Amino acid sequence: MNVARWNRRHWLQGTAALLLADPGRAAEPGAAPLPALGSVLPLAPASLLDGGRFEPREAEGRVLVLYWWASWCPFCAEQSPEMQKLWDAGRARGLRLLALSIDRRPDEAVAYLRRKGYTFPAAWLGPELARAYPKPEGLPVTVVRGKDGRVLQAEQGQMFPEDVAELARWL
Repeated sequence: MNVARWNRRHWLQGTAALLLADPGRAAEPGAAPLPALGSVLPLAPASLLDGGRFEPREAEGRVLVLYWWASWCPFCAEQSPEMQKLWDAGRARGLRLLALSIDRRPDEAVAYLRRKGYTFPAAWLGPELARAYPKPEGLPVTVVRGKDGRVLQAEQGQMFPEDVAELARWL
């Protein structure tokens, strides 16, 4: 990785973490830590915004990408199209993805997904689901859970297109 790309990426990550905290979560005082590499990442069922359901058994023996995002987040707006590309390219190869919207209301997330044409599985991170999937500080946040249920990669802040595409290496 060249130095300019590294510096830009880390500047963006720091900016996202500091500036884009949901105002309702002011500086995210109870934000969960980013999951440690190698730690076991438990899963819970989730109602999807398209009316479907995510069941943990769907991710057994498969790679799962968890993606915390919001419709109002400019860094998420840059990363979400790349997540859609990852989903389109990887689902036939066994990739599972669960995008977790932290919008204030689920209808805001639904409208955004429809407007943008995103089809990746997304759920609204309401209070109940937030207990199962506590949001780490910053936005967006991307966590890769391996086939064995352990964290392979965890990223705070915007990932560049090539970095999102590289997540396919875990398949």
